[in-house]
Amino acid sequence: MANSTNKRKIINDPIYGFVTIPSDLIYDLINHTYFQRLRRIKQLGLTNLVYPGALHTRFHHAIGAMYLMQEAVLTLRLKDIAISDEEEQAVLAAILLHDIGHGPFSHALEHSIVKGINHETISSLLMNKLNKEFKGKLDLAIKIFNNQYKKQFLHQLVSSQLDMDRLDYLKRDSFFTGVSEGVISSDRIIKMLNVVRGELVVEQKAIYSIEKFLIARRLMYWQVYLHKTVLSAENLLVNILKRAKELSGNGAELFATPAFQLFLKNDFTQAHFEKDTSLLDKFAKLDDNDIMASIKVWSEGDDKILSKLCLKLLDRHLLKIEIQNSTFPANYKQSLIDKVCAQYKISKKEAEYFVVSDKVNNSAYNAQKFNINILMSNGELIDVAQASDQLNLQSLSKTVTKYFICYPKGLK
Repeated sequence: MANSTNKRKIINDPIYGFVTIPSDLIYDLINHTYFQRLRRIKQLGLTNLVYPGALHTRFHHAIGAMYLMQEAVLTLRLKDIAISDEEEQAVLAAILLHDIGHGPFSHALEHSIVKGINHETISSLLMNKLNKEFKGKLDLAIKIFNNQYKKQFLHQLVSSQLDMDRLDYLKRDSFFTGVSEGVISSDRIIKMLNVVRGELVVEQKAIYSIEKFLIARRLMYWQVYLHKTVLSAENLLVNILKRAKELSGNGAELFATPAFQLFLKNDFTQAHFEKDTSLLDKFAKLDDNDIMASIKVWSEGDDKILSKLCLKLLDRHLLKIEIQNSTFPANYKQSLIDKVCAQYKISKKEAEYFVVSDKVNNSAYNAQKFNINILMSNGELIDVAQASDQLNLQSLSKTVTKYFICYPKGLK
């Protein structure tokens, strides 16, 4: 890796303490406008409406994940796993940039601002664009990110069911929300990582830490990421954008920042991004501020529906939410829509903006996607669900589905 002193800065992270920037390339990536944008995107979207401390950003998370990757590489090298300096820099760049394609409010608006393209794909497109700018220095990082490199364990460190991404966000989100159920032993898990036949494994001594990690993930999903009030707020935000797009599509002139205006008036798909690379630069100008500035203006606008939706979000007069294990009867939703029509004196189509029904899935461990293999003392590899003596660990591999419906409070 490059020998340089002027760019070996340190960042004081509230979770890990001092994080050293390891190379010129990583320093330059962090200082790039694409990456600096992550300072203006909250990691947990609207979760701060439930947990006021959840104001940390994607920037925080990316730096933290990079730090954990440094620790993982150090651990594996001490166990005689061959990782060259070039591979180290590449895997650090890959984890640093893994979330660079996130749009405003992270997951909340992932399928609202653009259509049929997720943040991982946009991350990949942005990495390709950065690679041209950096004259091919990200070739290996992109291969690792896309799981096209011969050492698969490097990709597994970036993206798997036991990657540095998950280890950081569970610990970080737990810290900033104050939800202690998410606290995990990331240090111990990393120290127990190993590689067998090119695959990432965990040594038997860490099995209880892995069990705690999987249980913490399940609990954090119900208590934070899929908290019913968070679901209510995020669906309200989605419907605000849906209404704004409908009005804009019908010719209404709505306030929006220049970057946001383009996406408000168009439904861009993956094909558009691949055909017109300048769209990436325009997308990379979007952040939470564009959306919130618009919502503040729309709350005082002429459209009664959009104004009411925006005021509900700004003043935290969120929709009431019911959540249960089975689907709601179709006539129940219709009765709520009828009540909204009568109370707000609006049409059924307009009332549908205030009544939302959907479902959420929670799966802490998906053995079909990528096993977390435990390296037993006799050299045998066993899936964690079979190796564990916790009877409830196997149940964590089952997907739990819950159904919810949102509607205005005080309906008569």
